[in-house]
Amino acid sequence: MKIADIQLPEDYRPTEDEEYMSPNQRAYFRRLLLEWEQQLLEEAEKTVNIMTEEKAIFADPTDRASLETDRNFELRTRDRERKLISKIKRTIEALEEDEYGYCEECGVEIGLRRLEARPVTDLCISCKTTAERQEKVSRVTEEVHFES
Repeated sequence: MKIADIQLPEDYRPTEDEEYMSPNQRAYFRRLLLEWEQQLLEEAEKTVNIMTEEKAIFADPTDRASLETDRNFELRTRDRERKLISKIKRTIEALEEDEYGYCEECGVEIGLRRLEARPVTDLCISCKTTAERQEKVSRVTEEVHFES
């Protein structure tokens, strides 16, 4: 049976008593991811509609600059969300291929609560912490190298 075909009760929530990444759990996370993706797409559509309809002409350069700053911020936000939508799609693919819920680095279970908090996560806490430390060291090294 395909994950997409599983009908879950609205109030279903995975528990530690179930087999980890059982079909029901995978269907639950698929539903979460699809709802999140839909929400992001709706926000993007609203932004496009607002920016398309917005034809304000400002005599005051400060007002025009403020509008441009707001638009740039909104576009940067939507760009981050576009990347997130792409990650959601990849995560759904992993879920359907039964490769979801396990750390891509070490292979351990990521854990239900961590996945509920961030369904697109692909690293366990330990590996994520290590990756963030390495990223921080790289940033500091680049800054020191750049300043030299």
